[in-house]
Amino acid sequence: MNQAILALLGVMPVLVIVAGLHDVTTMKIPNWISGLLILAFFPTALLLGLPLSVASMSVGLAVAALLIGAGMFALKWLGGGDAKLMAAVTLWLGLSGALSFLLFTAMVGGGLCLGLILARAHLQVYALNGPVWITRLLEPKGDVPYGVAIAVGALLAYPSSPLVQAFAGGG
Repeated sequence: MNQAILALLGVMPVLVIVAGLHDVTTMKIPNWISGLLILAFFPTALLLGLPLSVASMSVGLAVAALLIGAGMFALKWLGGGDAKLMAAVTLWLGLSGALSFLLFTAMVGGGLCLGLILARAHLQVYALNGPVWITRLLEPKGDVPYGVAIAVGALLAYPSSPLVQAFAGGG
């Protein structure tokens, strides 16, 4: 049973890393990543004996995150894949991890944006002979792969999630 729980607890970190890597190389986050995160949450919560009230709060927060993300997408502040990933990650992080997730994501996102501004100003000439994804990343007015910030924020906040706390306390 512990191996199954460990495997399920590993789903979120693995998928957010895949999402971040996919976003940095393609500027897209596939829907299957967010979908798998959502699907894997429920058996993980069930196996860990997460109280229904805590799981329900996580679902409510995820819905709120999706609505806020949809608004940010409508304002062109972030991509649709970013909005869906934030909601799916919020499901896993629950109330106990959501605030730290937002703070970590904002800090990493700010650093990422600053780093891209500097790289786009000074390193663009080096990208000419590099892979297509680096050339795209260094375009002067290109998009920001915010999935990277979401992934790092999720990984940093995960230890305070109700799932990890339930595992640590129960197991």
